[in-house]
Amino acid sequence: MNTTRRLCLVLGDQLSFDLASLQVLDKESDTVLLVEVMEEASHVPHHPQKITLIFSAMRHFAEALQQRGIRVQYVTLDDPENTGSVPSELHRWQAHLQPDELHMTECGDWRLEHSLRDCGLAIQWHSDSRFLCTRADFSNWAQGKKQLRMEFFYREMRRRSGLLLNGDGSPVGGAWNFDAENRKTLPKGVRPPSPARFSPDAITQDVLALVAKNFSGHYGALDTFDYPVTHAEAQALWDYFLDWGLAAFGDYQDAMASDEPFLFHARISAALNIGLLDLRQLCSDVESAYWSGSIALNAAEGFIRQLIGWREYVRGVYWLKMPDYAQGNAFGNTRSLPEFYWTGETQMNCMRQAISQSLKHAYAHHIQRLMVTGNFALLAGIAPSEICEWYLAIYMDAFDWVELPNTLGMVMHADGGYLGSKPYCASGQYIKRMSDYCRGCAYKVSESTTDDACPFNSLYWHFLMRHGDRLRGNQRMSMIYKNLDRMTESKQQALWQRGQSLLNQLDNGESL
Repeated sequence: MNTTRRLCLVLGDQLSFDLASLQVLDKESDTVLLVEVMEEASHVPHHPQKITLIFSAMRHFAEALQQRGIRVQYVTLDDPENTGSVPSELHRWQAHLQPDELHMTECGDWRLEHSLRDCGLAIQWHSDSRFLCTRADFSNWAQGKKQLRMEFFYREMRRRSGLLLNGDGSPVGGAWNFDAENRKTLPKGVRPPSPARFSPDAITQDVLALVAKNFSGHYGALDTFDYPVTHAEAQALWDYFLDWGLAAFGDYQDAMASDEPFLFHARISAALNIGLLDLRQLCSDVESAYWSGSIALNAAEGFIRQLIGWREYVRGVYWLKMPDYAQGNAFGNTRSLPEFYWTGETQMNCMRQAISQSLKHAYAHHIQRLMVTGNFALLAGIAPSEICEWYLAIYMDAFDWVELPNTLGMVMHADGGYLGSKPYCASGQYIKRMSDYCRGCAYKVSESTTDDACPFNSLYWHFLMRHGDRLRGNQRMSMIYKNLDRMTESKQQALWQRGQSLLNQLDNGESL
């Protein structure tokens, strides 16, 4: 006899008690299905800590649902009947339980959602209410616009949410954006707080053993795993940031420092992206901290902008433009990703610092990703698909909806400027200004053409030279090209030759 009226499939990045599809459940007659599948864990070589986070959080979530009286069917990765993919598992359990209805909340990955929509089952889909802006709302906002600018979208989200607004609807402080105040370098003697760490419990220990056994070939350390895997732990991490990180976050969010992987950053993006934290509550807490006088406006506005501005914006772009967006390659890049991205073995200290901490913690903050590892990939002409796969694989918080637009659009400018109005390219001088990395480097940031010159310097000008036909018409880059044109022909030739030599080394499989 049919004992399940509704079967609700919950994915590993949907672990919220407020998930839209869970709201229709009846404890007496409905069932929740969670499945650990090899396809989702290995379609790119995900960092072992990322797999651990998701599987452990899924198991804890299933346990919490059961404690609330909800029936749960849970399939572990090593279950002998596990068919290995989400669609095939849904088919198996639909045949076994014979529910009257199948329910799901929208996926965060176009590939997975496409496969589920085409799997032959009648699924009732729910909009993902964890976000402020629905897919349809973003599509309506974007309609008729040749280019989408995050700043204008962000203002709409501020108005919709009512965050940091005066009574007349104007922005607190007289401006919408205080990003210019959020670019300070870390002064000597300023020490960031020690990171909050969470010891693996018995469930996580079991998952760690499972991941060690099944994903030993994936890059990244496993023994340093210390991330929150429950809602309570995620809340504790957030509370710690409110107490110890937020006040300085605004000033130093773009700063980088040797052997300081976290600085004043919250490290909550992974927990937020899988449903352990609530976007609206986070923004409310930050706004309250500002109104109470405990933090400055630039810290509050900068944090809220990243959540309701940029995060919502890239999700909107993703679902508006997929699947064609993933094929973008405006510069025609074909160079393979260097092996040192997977090992950290390079003489460039900035790259070694960013990559090594990524392998150790599955984490790097946005400037390390954009202006170090991403900047190098842009300047070196790496194929967008390869660097996109690397970001998706290596970072704890990377899911396709957020990783792809950030990497392909913002980092690589491979969408031709749809997401960002200019490439985020820079020489080693930017890294010198924002970090202490250059002091411990084998290369000299003060040099551009010698054999020991910082590779970022000549590659920067080489990039501008080889893409001048496309970029010279960009108003935001006119001053850069004027500086290039002022150089003597011999200087330009020396920069080109040094840059070409470095690219040849990469093509020959050599590390820099």
